[in-house]
Amino acid sequence: MRLFAWSARRVLSAHKQASGGSREFWGWLNAVFNKVDYERIKAVGPDRAAAEWLLRCGAKVRFRGFDRWQHDYNGLPTGPLGRYRIEAIDATESCIMYRGFDHLEGLEHVEEIRFSKCIYIEDACMERLSQIKTLQDSLKNMTIVSCGNVTDKGIITLHHLRYDNSIFYFSLALIIAHHFCVYAIWAW
Repeated sequence: MRLFAWSARRVLSAHKQASGGSREFWGWLNAVFNKVDYERIKAVGPDRAAAEWLLRCGAKVRFRGFDRWQHDYNGLPTGPLGRYRIEAIDATESCIMYRGFDHLEGLEHVEEIRFSKCIYIEDACMERLSQIKTLQDSLKNMTIVSCGNVTDKGIITLHHLRYDNSIFYFSLALIIAHHFCVYAIWAW
C-alpha cells in the first residue's frame, strides 16, 4: 500500500510540474507575440503594425469603410501606406498585454475597443490606453467585460478619455466601489 501511495504522489507531482511548465511556456510565447517592433511600425505604418499585433494575439480588427471583421493574419489587406485605418478592435479572449500597447500609439481612427475575457488586461493597460492622445480624440465606445485583473484603479484611469465616450464595464470581479468609479470617470 505504501508503494502505491508513493507512486501516486510521484505521478501527481510530475503532472503538476508539467502543467506549470506548460503555463510558463504559453506566458512566454504570449509575451513574445506582444513585443513591439518599432522598425516594423516605421516601415508599414501604425495601423498595419497594430493590426498585425492584434491578429497575432487572437484579436480582430475592422478597417474604416469595411463592415467585415478581419481575423486572419494572412488575410490582412495590402496596399499603399496609410490606406487601411483601424476603426474598431475586438480583443475578445486575446492574449494582448501591456507590453504591446505601444502598438496603439499613432492610431487616429479607432472608435471602438472591446476587451472581453482578456486574462492579461490589467489596470496598467487601462492607464496606458487612456494616455494615448490619438485614442483620446477618436475613441467613442469602450467595453470591458470579464477581465479579472481590472480593478477600480484601472477603470478610474479612463477619465482621460473624452466625456462623450461610452464606457461599459461588466463582470469585473475586482471592482469594489462601482459608484465611485462611475462618479470619478464622469465628474473629471
